[in-house]
Amino acid sequence: MDQELKRELILENYQHPFHKGLKKDGYIVENANNESCIDNLDISIKVEDGKIVDATFDGEACAISTSATSILLKKIVGKSVSEVQKLLENYQNMIEEAPYDEALLEELLAYQDIYLQPNRKTCALLPSRAVQNILKQL
Repeated sequence: MDQELKRELILENYQHPFHKGLKKDGYIVENANNESCIDNLDISIKVEDGKIVDATFDGEACAISTSATSILLKKIVGKSVSEVQKLLENYQNMIEEAPYDEALLEELLAYQDIYLQPNRKTCALLPSRAVQNILKQL
């Protein structure tokens, strides 16, 4: 994925995020915040029969956290819990410079070079850690 497309994906998902607007009834809600900046998001996920049927978020966060949340939630809706766990593992590996499967990540590859800005890793990982915490509650 070229740099221009990465920038466009991040900007589009920051300015017009998908799944924005918190839902609570029948959802598991997890707060994701970064103590070193303004990032403070609530992520809600609805699971039925081992499948993510809906995911939403709300709060205030930087462009990296907001766009990563938007893209990640868009990718997990409709997937089984095991598929989401595999996606999260590969995404986190990419951010932490460990081996990962590019084919699974698609739009999340926009954060492929985030390791070049170590202070932004937390921003990019915020939504995946929250989703992981939700899945642990199942």
